Amino acid sequence: MKTLKVGMLGCGNVGSQIARLLVANKADLASRSGAQLELVKVAVKDIKAKRDGIATSLLTDDPYSVVNDPEIDLIIEVIGGISPAKELILAAFKNGKSVVTANKALLAKEGAALYQAAGEANVDLYYEAAVAGAIPILRPLRESLVGDHVTRIMGIVNGTTNYILTKMDESGTAFADALKQAQELGFAEADPTADVEGIDASDKAAILAGLAFHSRVTDKDVYREGITKITATDVKVAKAMDMVIKLLAITELTASGEISVRVHPALISRTHPLASVRESFNAVFVEAQSAGQMMFYGKGAGGEPTASAVLGDLVAIARHKVLGGIGPKESDYASLKIAPMGETKTRYLIRLNVADKPGVLESVAHVFASHSVSIQTVRQTGAGDKAELIIMTHTSTESALSATVNELGKLPAVTDVASVLRVEGAI
Repeated sequence: MKTLKVGMLGCGNVGSQIARLLVANKADLASRSGAQLELVKVAVKDIKAKRDGIATSLLTDDPYSVVNDPEIDLIIEVIGGISPAKELILAAFKNGKSVVTANKALLAKEGAALYQAAGEANVDLYYEAAVAGAIPILRPLRESLVGDHVTRIMGIVNGTTNYILTKMDESGTAFADALKQAQELGFAEADPTADVEGIDASDKAAILAGLAFHSRVTDKDVYREGITKITATDVKVAKAMDMVIKLLAITELTASGEISVRVHPALISRTHPLASVRESFNAVFVEAQSAGQMMFYGKGAGGEPTASAVLGDLVAIARHKVLGGIGPKESDYASLKIAPMGETKTRYLIRLNVADKPGVLESVAHVFASHSVSIQTVRQTGAGDKAELIIMTHTSTESALSATVNELGKLPAVTDVASVLRVEGAI
């Protein structure tokens, strides 16, 4: 049986699990790929750091010695970030080596350049682990659903924020306390900005949108809001309406044939399949013309789950190396435009703190009507200085809603606009 030599860039939590599984599952991987997969060199920052199960003879602090080694056939990139990952992957392509990467930030920013370089070198670029960890979602979009027309994708693709929102929903925990718990359990980094501000999810949304709609989509095309402004009161109100708040990555085709792509907190009914996705788990809900509705669910992060996705890709490109041919190249033939966020249509839940006196509801309703935003339901809680209006709208454009909220904040009877949340899915 042919032996394919593998080089790896990075050996942190994910990389160490990849190395372990390459050895533990050596015989099975060989049977499935048609070649012995041998890890021969691993680039790391610190050679002296202890790495159980990895021979020190494999380690190097020169990553270019990995991608430029003529004996190495396949490259795994798990160092993350933009540079030097981009330069190293491009060097690997130039040297005729296929690459498996888990680098969502790089793909969201530089995916077009990577695809072009891989195409010119006639090698594979696989990246299942870049979105939702072990969940197989990218390959179904690239291959299984390529004969269909995807119309909408809505997903929970960040485990940290889902853990936080789960604790807020189930225990009434404040955001800061739920974040602290997530950090203590290792679900959140010491600096959680990329997660709680939606940056991680927006990178993944860009990748999903590009694959689903055969167009180039970058992180700059994604509208983004994080979860830092979600309060215990928001969660309490959602519960009272039999709804739950989730950070959702959403991409869909608009009526005008453009791509809407966004990441933000949203209310969904507890009857929706995504509502039951708890703690650090991920799920992606796909709607297609012929296939209908599908949900992909599982562990979205962690060393072993991510390593599982990486090794699945490694087996695929090893088969191509043995049998000839390569996997799907970039599919951007549609070249659809990105819809401005102002044209996005959805429903909204708005909480207003107002004075409890005659004429308030009338003045509020007038503002909605003046911007053609239709009110579905209105509920008032409290009295006197602590009165609150909870208003659910019918579907409206983001621009109309923003103008409405801006004018509501100027009404004398409105103390403040306490919260504005989008509503997704059927109630």
